[in-house]
Amino acid sequence: MTAPDKNSATLSDGVVDWLTNGTRDQRFIDNIFAEMCIRLQQAGIPLARSTLHVLIQHPQWLGARFMWSDGMREAEIARVDYDVRERSEFIGSPANEMFDGATEVRENLERDPSLGRKHALYDEMRAKGLTEYVAWPLYHTLGKRHLVTFATDRPGGFDAAHIAALKNILPVLSLVSEIRIKNRLARTLLETYVGSHAGELILAGATRRGTGTTVRAAIMICDLREFTRISDNWPRDDVIDLLNDYFDAMSEPIARHGGEILKFIGDGLLAIFPLSEPNACANLLHAVTEARRAMVVLNERNNGTGRAPLNYGIGVHVGDVMYGNIGSSTRLDFTVIGPAVNMASRLEALTKQLGKTVLLSRDFADLVDRQFDLERLGEHGVRGFSEPIELFAYHG
Repeated sequence: MTAPDKNSATLSDGVVDWLTNGTRDQRFIDNIFAEMCIRLQQAGIPLARSTLHVLIQHPQWLGARFMWSDGMREAEIARVDYDVRERSEFIGSPANEMFDGATEVRENLERDPSLGRKHALYDEMRAKGLTEYVAWPLYHTLGKRHLVTFATDRPGGFDAAHIAALKNILPVLSLVSEIRIKNRLARTLLETYVGSHAGELILAGATRRGTGTTVRAAIMICDLREFTRISDNWPRDDVIDLLNDYFDAMSEPIARHGGEILKFIGDGLLAIFPLSEPNACANLLHAVTEARRAMVVLNERNNGTGRAPLNYGIGVHVGDVMYGNIGSSTRLDFTVIGPAVNMASRLEALTKQLGKTVLLSRDFADLVDRQFDLERLGEHGVRGFSEPIELFAYHG
């Protein structure tokens, strides 16, 4: 894109100054974007619609679109699926042109539609009375390209002064949006790889080795049965799909009921339900119940494709754990350690010996409402612990 002469005054000079100096305390790009559009209107630019399209690194979404139109105080946010590039809404769209390398897409919406670009987006804008549309790339570091668009309902479209003013904001909007997107990206990556609560602590500065806090929590450890046999005998892609489906079945109920998964370990997972939530133990069992149902559905689906059913074991205990940074001087893991974690791990291993899917310690069972039907199994020796532990099975 060609920036206007730095010495040429434009209608958007005040907006540029605000973007540069007035947004330092604003965290979210969607709020900045909506206010920027309002300020452009106030500066005399006949803006009726604007969108900002950004690519993000997220396990579920390719990107996001922020849309503002006349009269809105906040931008609408829409997530964009990874498969969007195969859909008609993208093919032939301005975004398609831009990501194919175009440096400007400008369309006169007042002229005969047969003479212009063909796409449903242009028809929608004409139907809303818009007269001109323009889109430009926003350049971020290392050649990353995003997209911003502007449209007007002014008869005759934008004039030269309006276009110059809109181009004037692009370099600063690129910088402002990149900072917010990377901040959001850091948060998303931390949530993806360490969980939301641990991610918040790390962003708040909990990054030194050995730092942490003591947390009283219910600990849940789950492990898939016969995974070595499965991984040795099934094609690699099938094994990956199986693990992902299994983790979905287990993880979504845990998150829904307030638990946090701290670690995936091969075919196992470690989750905690902090007792700062009064119903943490009950929530854990509700999550186990829902996970069991999800596994039944998954096994029925796998059976239809000739795959063997998946079995698993869950060990649950409660106690104090150290929650923080552990590792080498250059590579840390944010996790929990302590005897309570070891106990949950030993109970998970005992599920195979006792033929039970879910084993609970007496300490945990004492904290659960009597609404849960628990099977008393008596006392059993647990490897690494000197005294036998009274155990319960949960079949809910």
